[in-house]
Amino acid sequence: MLSSPVINGLNHLLQDAPWARERLMPFAGRSACVVLKPVEISLGIDAAGYFTESATDDPDVSLELPIGSLPKLVGGADALMSDIRISGNADLADALGFVLRKLRWDGEEALSRLTGDIVAHRAVATARNVIGWQRQTARNVIDNLAEYFSEEQPVLVKKTLLEDLGGEAAALRDDIARLDKRLKKLESAKR
Repeated sequence: MLSSPVINGLNHLLQDAPWARERLMPFAGRSACVVLKPVEISLGIDAAGYFTESATDDPDVSLELPIGSLPKLVGGADALMSDIRISGNADLADALGFVLRKLRWDGEEALSRLTGDIVAHRAVATARNVIGWQRQTARNVIDNLAEYFSEEQPVLVKKTLLEDLGGEAAALRDDIARLDKRLKKLESAKR
């Protein structure tokens, strides 16, 4: 049910990436299963290097990603690589991993087919500027809230103050331990 839209999307990306199709061509007729529980997507590879729906229940390689690892996607696809469990053909897994990590949608190229190069370039540049502005605004809001809660309404403690407090507490602990030893020494000398 979910496989067809995913395969169509991947094939749309592969259409503009001959390097990726060349990397997949040697694995024609092989299959892979990508598991993100509870979703499983079975992929086959055809002779032209495109993905097809897999007709086999026994894939050549299985790539399983725990759903708890998805927040790492913010750091990019490479951040997820340590959490993926691979079983099966290592060469096919390597080729799939390389292609899926490097495959990117070129929105400007796709839009230029509909509107022309100049309009597409300006539209994408405007979208990048708007996204950059939103990111900067979000950073500013977070910085301002952190400053407010650490300076104006001290609910948060600055890291340097916390480290200073930790150092003072350790020094006090050491002083108390030394005082305790002196007291014990004096008590033993009294007897």
